[in-house]
Amino acid sequence: MEQLIQQIKKKQSLLCVGLDTDRNKIPPHLLKEEDPLFAFNKAIIEATHSFTVAYKPNTAFYEAHGEAGWRALKKTIDYLNTHHPDIFTIADAKRGDIGNTSTMYAKAFFEEMAFDSVTVAPYMGRDSVEPFLAFEHKYAILLALTSNEGASDFQTQKLTEEELYKKVLRTSLTWRNSDRLMYVVGATKAEFLKEIRKIVPHQFLLVPGVGAQGGSLEDVCQYGLNDRYGLLINSSRGIIYASQGEDFAEVAREKAQELQREMEKLLSTVKVK
Repeated sequence: MEQLIQQIKKKQSLLCVGLDTDRNKIPPHLLKEEDPLFAFNKAIIEATHSFTVAYKPNTAFYEAHGEAGWRALKKTIDYLNTHHPDIFTIADAKRGDIGNTSTMYAKAFFEEMAFDSVTVAPYMGRDSVEPFLAFEHKYAILLALTSNEGASDFQTQKLTEEELYKKVLRTSLTWRNSDRLMYVVGATKAEFLKEIRKIVPHQFLLVPGVGAQGGSLEDVCQYGLNDRYGLLINSSRGIIYASQGEDFAEVAREKAQELQREMEKLLSTVKVK
């Protein structure tokens, strides 16, 4: 985690670029490449890494292509670990199952693919998450309060005293190695961040939904920053698909730099321990 904090401090950025790489949306000229998904990812990484502290491939976009997709994902994480080892990596896989199964998922992403972290669904409780927390220097990013339309079906429903998402947060802190937890909180739920920070004041939050989904960067930073920064703000479509032309990487760099400059202004008031 110290390495991530140092990256944020050095680059004055909270930017996490989501590699939701859709073969149907990448520039047509890349389809001639032997591995179009990896060719696209490599170009995006090289264009944006100066302004980025984390990359988050969404595994569904690779799984959909079977063996070739998994191969592209493996090449992407290997490329990041070889050429940009200081940048934090997230497997956005939203896994979570009974103990033995979760252990195998954790081994797949932490040992075989060497990601720094993986997103995890908490619905099955402690024994579905603790296997991910057994790996030293690795992190489980728990879905806490998401920004999708159906989030209110369960997450914000009130139990006897508080909403379900608050119960998830409080309970997760009692699990073994809970210091290896981070949390997903959607940017469109920025008004909830103040309450969330009362429960998890020190942990990192991964915040998707800024930009394309309407979340406010300023609001997220106002309510979510802590004295160790404590935020990763994800942008996917607004960066990687900013252009469909041969200039896609150059335009992605411009969009990433724009976000980094906004973040730098907002980070100027943070006193980091």
